[in-house]
Amino acid sequence: MFLFDSIPWESWAMWFVVLGALIVLNEVTRRWKWAGIAFFVALPLFLTLFVWPSTAGEGSSTGTWFHWVKVYSALAGCLGFMLLRYVDKLAKNRWMLLFPALILAINICEAVIRDFQVAGLQGMHDGVFMVGGPWNYMNGIAGILNALTICGWAGIIVSRDKSKDMIWPDMLWFWIIAYDLWNFAYVYNCVGDHAFYAGAALLISCTIPAFFLKKGAWLQHRAHTLALWMMFTMAVPAFVTTSQFSVQSSHDETALFVVSALSLAANVAVAVYQVRTIVTRRRNPLRDELFTHLRPYREVLEANAPLPAAAATRAEQPLAHA
Repeated sequence: MFLFDSIPWESWAMWFVVLGALIVLNEVTRRWKWAGIAFFVALPLFLTLFVWPSTAGEGSSTGTWFHWVKVYSALAGCLGFMLLRYVDKLAKNRWMLLFPALILAINICEAVIRDFQVAGLQGMHDGVFMVGGPWNYMNGIAGILNALTICGWAGIIVSRDKSKDMIWPDMLWFWIIAYDLWNFAYVYNCVGDHAFYAGAALLISCTIPAFFLKKGAWLQHRAHTLALWMMFTMAVPAFVTTSQFSVQSSHDETALFVVSALSLAANVAVAVYQVRTIVTRRRNPLRDELFTHLRPYREVLEANAPLPAAAATRAEQPLAHA
């Protein structure tokens, strides 16, 4: 079983260039408000008017309804998060705090719908080679579980440092890994010839910052890197399809089945653990944060919450390991 056809050295080199560029641009757009406005307001307006109508039109591999919806939903997430981060009243508004969870769930549901749609397709469709099958249904179910296990949105805060990041303490590493496995399987199932970059590099570009650069801000990292990638690939679709750096999927049915099975298994495990937490700790998932007893949650909160609130958490209960 091989995920991809041969991967030449120049494609590996470009993979690291893409990964590095996304991480660097994410750091720039999260640290400086002017950069966020330039990349997520001015640039999309220019591309919408003068570039995408010709590069992402009918017949292009990025000309499907999904790509157009995805780029604007990712940009809506970036702009909504910026409002939450930079407008103090909104950061304290419970309904505004629902927005990140809602936009995330919408993005997941868009992909689930596409997975189910692709299940019945074979051959070239919309410029992409499809191999539909039961793996699409498996991964679609994994995506539904991933959306249902979004939790703790009421605990979102804005970090106290200069970057004013959107911090979601209850969104911990096990949910992020389950999301990554699901999303890679989605890309591999539905746009397999894009998966080397849009699956692997794109997902790692937001997971590295979430684990090592700014913990607790995964969704912000994800929105930024996704929007940046979608804007690029809709402007230069040949990069992932016919350029010298493109890497084709093997379209191997065993590979398709295995990546979707891993996605489904991971998301079932997260769902089971979450239900167990809800039952044993008597949490309301529509109101409460679920994982306040875990060390990663407490560490993120103490590093980012206003100092009096961070100090108060130390007296609540002993730290537990995730």
